[in-house]
Amino acid sequence: MIEIKILGTGCPKCKALEKLTRIVVEKAAIEANITKVENIADIMRYNVMVTPALVINEKVIFKGRIPTMNELQQILTSL
Repeated sequence: MIEIKILGTGCPKCKALEKLTRIVVEKAAIEANITKVENIADIMRYNVMVTPALVINEKVIFKGRIPTMNELQQILTSL
């Protein structure tokens, strides 16, 4: 199972990344656990200073932007 974390304090971009991630996971029938990390101290542990950020299996994949659906799908299906 893939562990996915959406890092962000709840801004519109953070919410959009979470929604996009859930859509891609569902469409591709990927077995994943998606969690939202909103605590600033927890976010900073990943050395992320700009949100939103996407962490997959404890590795920061994107930060400071929302990936396209294709980008996200390619990454998730290649795992």
